[in-house]
Order: sequence, then C-alpha cells, then structure tokens
Amino acid sequence: MIVSDTNWRPDLSGAGRSKYKALAQAIRDGIASGALLAGTKLPPVRELAYQVGVTPGTVARAYALLTDEGRLTAAVGRGTFVAGTLRKDQPVETPLIFQVDEQTADFRSSRVPDVGQGVLIDAAFVRLGQRHRRRHINYPTAETDLEAREAVVGWLGHDRLGQFDASDVVLGNGAQNCCILALQSVLHGAHPVILTEELAYPGVRHAARMLRAEVVGLPMDDEGIIPDALAAAYRKHGGQVLLTAAEVHSPTTIKTSLARKQEIAALAESYGLTIIEDDCHTVAPSEVPCYRAILPKQSYFVSSLTKGVSGALRFGFIVAPVDQGRAVRQIAQSSFYGVAQPILDVCTDLITRGDAANVRELVIAKTAHRVRLAVNALGSWDIRWREDAPFVWVSMPKGWRASSFVIACERKGITIRGVDEFVLADGRSPNAVRLGVNTCVDEARYLRALDDMNDLLQYPRDLIDG
Repeated sequence: MIVSDTNWRPDLSGAGRSKYKALAQAIRDGIASGALLAGTKLPPVRELAYQVGVTPGTVARAYALLTDEGRLTAAVGRGTFVAGTLRKDQPVETPLIFQVDEQTADFRSSRVPDVGQGVLIDAAFVRLGQRHRRRHINYPTAETDLEAREAVVGWLGHDRLGQFDASDVVLGNGAQNCCILALQSVLHGAHPVILTEELAYPGVRHAARMLRAEVVGLPMDDEGIIPDALAAAYRKHGGQVLLTAAEVHSPTTIKTSLARKQEIAALAESYGLTIIEDDCHTVAPSEVPCYRAILPKQSYFVSSLTKGVSGALRFGFIVAPVDQGRAVRQIAQSSFYGVAQPILDVCTDLITRGDAANVRELVIAKTAHRVRLAVNALGSWDIRWREDAPFVWVSMPKGWRASSFVIACERKGITIRGVDEFVLADGRSPNAVRLGVNTCVDEARYLRALDDMNDLLQYPRDLIDG
C-alpha cells in the first residue's frame, strides 16, 4: 500500500510512456472513489517512486500537476495532502466590486464622484439612437472600433506617452480587464512570474491567480520601487513582467519620480523585462512621462475612463509596445470578441464632444476638495496624501492595529480598507489603512465620519479593550 490507512494502490501497468499522467489519473480516481479522503497524506516522492516502480521525477510531475489543479496541497516540511473542497492556499477574498449602502460612509472604494456625468451619458445614448448608423447588430471589429481608438489617442495625448497612434491602442472592458490582456500577451511558460509593488491593489492577486502566475513583491521608498530590490528579485525569481502603478500608487499615493523611472527602465531593458504601467488612478495632468515614452518597445500603458468619468461605462484601453498593437487586439478578440459597439460609440461621443474632459475637470476639483477636508480632519496623524489621488494613507498610531481600527469604524457605520487587503502573500504588512475620499455620502456625512475616525484614533485603548 502506498498510504498506510487506505487500501488504495495505483496500477500503472498499462501506462505506456506518460507514466506521470497515468499516476495523476490514478490519484484523481482514488479521490473520486473515496479511497483517498480530504486530508490524507501521500507518501514522499522517493518512497512512492520506489513502491510503484517509476522515477522520482515522474511522481514529482504528477504531484505538481494535481497541485496546480487544486486536488493536492503541498506544505513545506509537512508533505503532500489530498485537498478539501477549497484550496487552503487560496483564501476567499473580498470581491473587487460590491454594492454599497448609500447611508454608509464608504471609504473603501476610490469611486468617481457624482458631478452630473449620468445626465451627460444619458444624453449621449439619445444622440446615438438618433444617428441610426446600423452597426449595433453585428460584432465589433477593428474597423468599427477605429473611431473609439482614435478618440483615445486624443484623450491621452502625447505629452506623457510619447509617439503612438490608433494602431497601438487596444480597447477593453475597464482597466482590470486591460491589465489581464496585457499580462496574457507577455506571460508564458510553466511558472510565469509577475513582479510588482509589495503593497498592491487586490486585483493584481486576482489576475495572477487566474493566470497561474507567481507574484513577487518589491519594496518601495518615497520615489517608488527600489531599483536594487528589483534587481535582487529578478536574480532570485526571474520574471517576465513588472506590473506597476507608478503615477498614483494604491494604497500609498506614492509617485515614482522620472529619475527612478529611468533607473527602472534601464534595468528592464537589460533583463528583457516587460513593463505594464497601470495608470487607472491618474486623473489630473502629470509632468512625469510614462514608461511607454521611456521604453516604448517593452512597455504597456493601461488606463480607463473609470476614475475620471464613470465606472459604469467599463471602457478601458491599452497603449501596446511599438508594433504589438495588432497582436494584443487578437488576444482581446479571442477573450471577448470586442467591447460592445454601443459603449464604443457613446464613449467616442463623450470624448470628441468634450463632455468627458469637462467631467474630468470637475472630478479633479471634487477630489482635491475632499482630500483637503480629510487632511484638515486627520492632519495631526501620520498620513500620506496628494490632492490628485482619490485616497489617503493613514499609518496607525501607537495602540491601534489596522484590523481593529477597521472593526471600530464599522461599528460607527464607516467602511475602510485595512492594509491586509493590499499585502501580497508572505509580504511585509505595515500598520495602516486606506481611506477613499470620493464616498457616496453627502459632504455633511463625510465630515462627521472624518471626525469619528479622528476621535477613534485619539482613544485606541478603550476601544481595543472594550
């Protein structure tokens, strides 16, 4: 027997050349039949290899395949076990999108503020209906989305991105979808590696898990990712892509300087490392060029209308590396055929008429106003903020743990994001929380919530002990 407390033994007599596949199937059958119950410990690789007459490499490949499938779990120093219904190394996470009670002071999300864009979007749909262009029947194509791609070129401009045109633009269903498309364009091999900031938007973990990629976190300082840390991580882990939020980093608001970007780009060029810059939180103008301008043959730029105009439109875009736009559009087409034509046409209308730019200016002003209110209320604490970033990063004072502060806020009808939602597996966890400033509540409720949080920060012991 290969497992001491069962009668299960695999039969590989007819396995042929693919013995690891036959062994993997035998283990699957054992799990399905109930001969191998959840939690059963399988023998070490060399022991099982000896018992069934195969090489240790054969057993290792079978175990690795079944671990990837979620049927087995491997714990360093403990062995390999039959998994339960949920893989223990993949905890259930808070959804990226969730419904918010309008009466709750929602500081969790970095939503776009309501500045009247809903009325403008409705009017755009009315205009669209009056044009009768008869292209809302068939699939979108490279020809029918050309107007939208040209509009994106005008929307982005060339000041930060350098030279590009509509052939370099690929459209997707929001920035998260575009990041996944860019990753799909780059990642390859059995064990792809994504390098990213050690604190990262939860969507990074979701995307990596979907693509079966390892995520390696990189330390930051006040100028962004530390180049020596990138070099050390690349030497240790390899990596095919650096996924970075360099202009407005969530959750810390750190902005990567031009000098630091140039250092990072030089390393990426020497390593053959592709850079994907997720610019979704950038709404206000910036003087710092994107990586796409600094390293145009190895860099993707990703953004959307979500934070500057409306999240409801789900209109995102990629500026692909030089001469790679067509290849990335093929990946997009294979994934979802194309962004819905009515959305393409409405977004084109909003951009070309100037409505989107007008909304963006109002959003920039509203965000800056909300940030100033937050700083006025919480400025005596250790906070990091920028008027052009839609969130504030608050380091906890002595006596508070981030997780306890999140719970204390919930009791007062305030929702915030604790640091745990941004920490990568085995990553460093500073004691801090992120407050999104563009909440759904009115300004009076917003100010009361800020005052409540300020009061909580002043009296940690009573609340923790109580």
